[in-house]
Amino acid sequence: MSDSDSVFGILLTAKGLIGLFTLTVLEIILGIDNIIFISIAVNKLPHSQQSRARFIGLALALIVRSILLTLIGWIAHLKNALFHIGDYGVSGKGLILFAGGLFLLVKTWKEIKEKISHDADLDENELKAKKASFTSIIIQIIIIDFVFSFDSILAAVGVSGEVVIMIGGVVISMILMMLFSGKVADFINRNPGIKMIALAFLLVIGGVLVGEALTDAYNFSVPEEHHVELNKNYAYTALGFALLIEIFNMREKKINSK
Repeated sequence: MSDSDSVFGILLTAKGLIGLFTLTVLEIILGIDNIIFISIAVNKLPHSQQSRARFIGLALALIVRSILLTLIGWIAHLKNALFHIGDYGVSGKGLILFAGGLFLLVKTWKEIKEKISHDADLDENELKAKKASFTSIIIQIIIIDFVFSFDSILAAVGVSGEVVIMIGGVVISMILMMLFSGKVADFINRNPGIKMIALAFLLVIGGVLVGEALTDAYNFSVPEEHHVELNKNYAYTALGFALLIEIFNMREKKINSK
């Protein structure tokens, strides 16, 4: 039996299929923030370009994740301190998370301010003038794809040590997200309340990324048993709760309008 047969044969075992299913579900959950950012970002484009931008954005996310999965050793080195500031170490991973979190905070806050303060006062010509360029949106998506990919890759490694299962889970999850991202984007953009919740969620995720970078620096100053880890599950739980309340509000408004 060739090496390739033995590698792909892993997928046909019960353990391999369970690992693939588990990883696919986990990747979809971790990809929610990516889909939300892409949905909001491409809304700046003319409607005719939005579907193409979403597809390119998610395709780039798939490519980035697949490449990083083959560079596990390089990612492992990013956890090491590049330099120290006093007792605190600054790693490549920390720098990426800090820069990405800061970018997300600034970008999302500008979007929230614009939505609250200006959009209601803009006429049609001004709205057209505010449309972003296709290239600038894709660049923003690439930056966020790269940052969010680290969570995705670390989760994949934690679930399975087999590269073929990790790549399979990433590919399947990204294909599913490509198929449904348009409906998610339409739902967000049709409902102002949902969009504001989505923006608030991205603001929280940006803060979490910055917090992860700071705790990563702190962990270099203490023994391993005293390391601190931030859990993003609280953010996802809060998002789910906020969405549930907004859905109830939407349902109530619909009933009252009849």
